[in-house]
Amino acid sequence: MTMLSPARDLKSAVRAQVEVGFEEFQALYRLLHQYPELPFQEHRTGERLAEALQGLGYEVTRGVGGTGVVALLRNGEGPTVMLRGDMDALPIREETGLEFASRETATTEGGDAVPLMHACGHDLHSSCLVGAAGVMAALREHWRGTLMLVCQPAEEIFGGARAMLDDGLYERFARPDVILGQHNMPALAGTVGHIAGSAMAACTNLAVTLHGAGGHGSMPAQTVDPVVIAAHVVTRLQTIVAREVPPEETVVVTVGKLHAGTQANIIPHSAELELNIRSFDDALHRQVVASIERIVRAECEAGRSPKPPTFRVLNETIALHNDPTAVTHVRQAHAQHFGEGSLYAMPRLNGSEDFPLFGNADAGGFGGGDIPYVYWFIGATPLERWDEVPGKSVSEKMRHLEMPHSPYYFPGNDVTLCTGIEAMAVGALAYLAD
Repeated sequence: MTMLSPARDLKSAVRAQVEVGFEEFQALYRLLHQYPELPFQEHRTGERLAEALQGLGYEVTRGVGGTGVVALLRNGEGPTVMLRGDMDALPIREETGLEFASRETATTEGGDAVPLMHACGHDLHSSCLVGAAGVMAALREHWRGTLMLVCQPAEEIFGGARAMLDDGLYERFARPDVILGQHNMPALAGTVGHIAGSAMAACTNLAVTLHGAGGHGSMPAQTVDPVVIAAHVVTRLQTIVAREVPPEETVVVTVGKLHAGTQANIIPHSAELELNIRSFDDALHRQVVASIERIVRAECEAGRSPKPPTFRVLNETIALHNDPTAVTHVRQAHAQHFGEGSLYAMPRLNGSEDFPLFGNADAGGFGGGDIPYVYWFIGATPLERWDEVPGKSVSEKMRHLEMPHSPYYFPGNDVTLCTGIEAMAVGALAYLAD
């Protein structure tokens, strides 16, 4: 392996390559931002990423898990490092005012026309992945092993990781020794946040149908009113966190949708609920879901429902637990590259990701045991805005800033793009250049 000279250490080499390719990476980011696509509809996005990676000399396979892309760069004997970037967008109308703002629309599976926006920064993540791929290809004389890049679809509905694993990701390509990923947050641009252990929540989105016997609103005794049953269900569900979850645990049970009926004088035949459940412990999470089902069944029985309720899991993911040893290793590499002053302690998030399914293959039903993974966070707020916001800590300041999924959220400034590219390349080199 060629040794780097003191005059051109790895830090300066990485930054030089980012500078060389920055205009191209920025152009890719703006193109992806302007033309977002819904989960499992990322056909143009996947093709653009595939073409960019092919142009860098990677072995590229399209259509993995539907619209996913896998790219490999084999560079001699050594470990396999997987870098993951997601690429789907959200049904949100963009209000950023950018000249390259999205004006796209799409049709959902239900046939509804919706506006589209990269309001969570997945376009940024994909662009950083391609940027890191360019850096690693240019510096291949300084590392050994295999770099595996995964452009994942459908993160927003927790579907893409499972789909790629179901499609034989590790059997067809390579089984990584470590998996690295990142997400933007409204912290200061140019900074990188790390958290070991419990980092993000497990999540289940559950649809529930309560069955009644509809009829005229003037004759309720001749009906079974699912609206009344639904009202009792919603109220009773609040007791799960208050009376069944230990006080030291964090659990959220939210009824985000309740729909029944068409007009005031008609008692409907059914009521539809959609619930969002989040927790940081997978076993406790299963317990909470079981409690929900128990309460719903009991309220239906108490309300004389003519048949049992039906349950349908819309999507779900497990809790994200960063491997402590791997976090220490990657954080040390980031500290050497960015400086200790550019790192921050990331607080635990109640948000959720399907990223941990790549590492916890047993929990996902894919076998083969666990693979250590690290998921870190890159700041996305320009310095001028950051200084204006009240608060001293990162958490205090973030409370006053637009968050992901806001129509005003824009993480793709130049500093954040550079930081994201460097963070991914440095993370990979922490294993491949040892």
